[in-house]
Amino acid sequence: MQLQTTRMTRFPPPLNIQAIVIDLDGTLLHSAPELAEAANRMLREMDYTPVSQELLASYIGNGIGWLVKRALTGDMHATPDAALYEHALPIFEKHYQELLLGSKPFDGAIGGLDALRAAGFRLGCITNKAARFTGPLLEGSGLAKYFEIVVSGDTLPEKKPHPLPLLHAAKFFGVPIEKLLLIGDSQNDTLAARAAGGPVFCVPYGYNHGEPVEMLDADAVIANLSAALPLIKRV
Repeated sequence: MQLQTTRMTRFPPPLNIQAIVIDLDGTLLHSAPELAEAANRMLREMDYTPVSQELLASYIGNGIGWLVKRALTGDMHATPDAALYEHALPIFEKHYQELLLGSKPFDGAIGGLDALRAAGFRLGCITNKAARFTGPLLEGSGLAKYFEIVVSGDTLPEKKPHPLPLLHAAKFFGVPIEKLLLIGDSQNDTLAARAAGGPVFCVPYGYNHGEPVEMLDADAVIANLSAALPLIKRV
């Protein structure tokens, strides 16, 4: 796949960048199989009909809570009965904890992190996944060593698509928000970046609810992490 800017580019490459923050699920890690299997184990335990992995993968992207709600209702936007959700969530978490370390980095993810770090960029990870899952995943997959900061879904009072995680990372790195690049795979990432006032690139292989990332408000679609390098300059 060739590098391409999107039709909604706000920060035309090449960008002057000081630090890069990267999404986890769908950008660095192929976690859909484990998330989908945990959801189906939850459904079976609750005597619900299992759902296809493809459909469950389309529910990923807004955190585990929304994945559970969507699995229970079969609807992207519906909210189940509160008591039903409170019963289901710990069942899902139990099964996901068992499956967690089966998730592996996407092809090119580790090479891309090596290339970005070798080019002198400071790196962070911003995910909506809870810290109790994020830490073991990063350690188990060999990704933890690359990041100076990890912002999980429960690190701050808000998570993506709210801008707070990006603003928090920019403050940590001591850089202006417009010089902090977010690389992600979904609308959650583009909304967070735009709300914060910063640039965002998207990869096309992740979990954007089954929709093409070329339609998102991103500054470029890149085939993999390494493909960001021709579009950015370190300042």
